[in-house]
Amino acid sequence: MSRIPVTILGATGVVGQRFVQRLAQHPQFRIQHLAASERSSGKTYAEACAWRIEGEPYGGLGSQVLVPGAPDTAFSPVVFSALDSGPAAELEPRFAQAGALVFSNASAFRMEADVPLLVPEVNPEHLGLLTLQRERRGWAGGILCNPNCTATVLVMALAPLQAAFGIEAVLMTSMQAVSGAGYPGVPSLDILGNVVPFIRSEEEKVEEETPKLLGAFQGGGIQPASLAISALCHRVPVVEGHTEAVSVKLRGNPSVEQVREALAAWKPLPQRLGLPTAPEVPIRLHTAEDRPQVRRDVEQDGGMSVHVGRIRPCPLLGIKFSLLGHNTHRGAAGGSLLNAELAVAMGVLSAGVRS
Repeated sequence: MSRIPVTILGATGVVGQRFVQRLAQHPQFRIQHLAASERSSGKTYAEACAWRIEGEPYGGLGSQVLVPGAPDTAFSPVVFSALDSGPAAELEPRFAQAGALVFSNASAFRMEADVPLLVPEVNPEHLGLLTLQRERRGWAGGILCNPNCTATVLVMALAPLQAAFGIEAVLMTSMQAVSGAGYPGVPSLDILGNVVPFIRSEEEKVEEETPKLLGAFQGGGIQPASLAISALCHRVPVVEGHTEAVSVKLRGNPSVEQVREALAAWKPLPQRLGLPTAPEVPIRLHTAEDRPQVRRDVEQDGGMSVHVGRIRPCPLLGIKFSLLGHNTHRGAAGGSLLNAELAVAMGVLSAGVRS
């Protein structure tokens, strides 16, 4: 089967590099355009991009010439956007109007009522919003977003508990990697030997996005999940991987063992479909008292699974546990790519776009 051509917007940044890395040998997609700012367009990828991540530099595409990030120069039926929110707000609708399906990492459209905010294991039915979006906006294409990286990791653990018991309240304290701030991240003199108890807009994003992610699709929109959530977000001297300390109040007051069983039994749609980027086991459960750990666990499954350990009683809310996930794989490029694979599997990307 021929592969679907794609464009990467913001290809020179770290998230753009993650897209290139994951798409270089992908069975369903092939990179057609690498797009960048006017400052970089016209240069080869190797000339314009300082490769910052592990693996083969430039994904074997170092000689490919960068093009301006506009529909008339960089159109493909699938667009992966690694743009910051400002440029994304301007450019992503132009591609959607031109007929592209845009898979966005930016926050610009996440909370729009007709834009799917997707974690494929959690809410694949939210793809149904795309029909409403096209009707309302008159677009031939569309925009689909993946959430904030911290919220992504959180809902991967909450979704099976919501399905099995129902959730009334969540308290989450994060310890977030410096890579979440983009390159070069946090200055070394600010983060080494330190914990910074403030990440701009992060707590608000987690608290706003989680109810939408866990909400019910009702044809005309999303009914947000009815739960109380409080997030406390911190930056710590870790390169990759967000750790979260989570307490939850579950309906029916289930036992620790019942919670563990619900997490272990969870086999959502991407795993049943065998999507290429989906981890075989979405939640890795740990029994050792000192796991999960960033250095020992976060890269497992290509960074696409999340890790849960130390499940135990919470005297305030009922259950508490430690949670770990990869912020630039699961929480960024890998999550967006999995969204596109789901769109293919659900028929949102028609056979007509293949070339």
